[in-house]
Amino acid sequence: MNVIGFDIGGTKCATILGKVDSHGNMEIVEKMVFPTKKGPEATIEAIFSNSESLMRKHGLSTSDIAGIGISCGGPLDSKRGIIQSPPNLPGWDDVHIVEMTENRFGIKTVVQNDANACAVAEWKFGAGKGYDNVIFFTFGTGMGAGLILDGKLYSGTNDLGGEVGHMRLSDSGPVGFGKAGSFEGWCSGGGIAQIGQTMAREKLQMGDKTGYCSTLDQLDTVTAKSIAEAAYAGDETAKEVYRLSGEYLGRALSILIDVLNPEVLILGSIYGRAKDLIEPAMRSVIEKEAIPLAARSCKIVPAALSENIGDMAALALAVEASNKL
Repeated sequence: MNVIGFDIGGTKCATILGKVDSHGNMEIVEKMVFPTKKGPEATIEAIFSNSESLMRKHGLSTSDIAGIGISCGGPLDSKRGIIQSPPNLPGWDDVHIVEMTENRFGIKTVVQNDANACAVAEWKFGAGKGYDNVIFFTFGTGMGAGLILDGKLYSGTNDLGGEVGHMRLSDSGPVGFGKAGSFEGWCSGGGIAQIGQTMAREKLQMGDKTGYCSTLDQLDTVTAKSIAEAAYAGDETAKEVYRLSGEYLGRALSILIDVLNPEVLILGSIYGRAKDLIEPAMRSVIEKEAIPLAARSCKIVPAALSENIGDMAALALAVEASNKL
């Protein structure tokens, strides 16, 4: 079964041709990546024309394509197929992307926000395969989630289901999702950088320094990656940054374990790269906070699709559109 995915981002887009074999495994046949153009019209035309080029190159017509999936940052209306002014896509105001795609290709199409799309990908083809109750957490630049409940994607009343990054975990703290002390503040690339900057500033003002920041002038260059590198090199302050993030991760996951009783929690990006730094504190908190039976029934694992997850997310939506898997 051949499918096509569109991955729409603020700086670049991709069209991806995929093939699902008889065992339900997805192969990325080829993809074309190109810069996002100014305004939706030019970008959408580039997406469409590149998709047609891919089909021609591989000897396919529209009748050979079972579905098209579109992954895009929100907000959007997945039920009506409309992109609604994402902050990273200026000018994309009420773009009827599904209608436009179906009119062009005559192929069933679905659109979802990127966190939901990644959740479907991990559920169909990654670490969530074979489970009915799955939560995927982006844990990258920001913190969002996609919810698979009772074998179906749950996107909420108006596509705001899974916005876990907005949950407040403390009265104050690093800022994420416009809220100090939020889940995204404590557990995201930007949030971890904020924690590291605060701790480095404290050290520097006391005449000490850290392995990732030795002067006040360097504070603005601190990133989650530089802190992780220092932690793995043995820096104690850097280790404490990740321990603290892991503690708050455990608090948030405990709430979701208790409320939704999932079978598996899949943590993306940063968790996979810094698992050793995060996991001990996370598991310690879950052991204390979550309902024991619910916690024992829930696996916590890194995302399996890693660097391919953006491509697989769009293709997984295309499979959903086809209603054949």
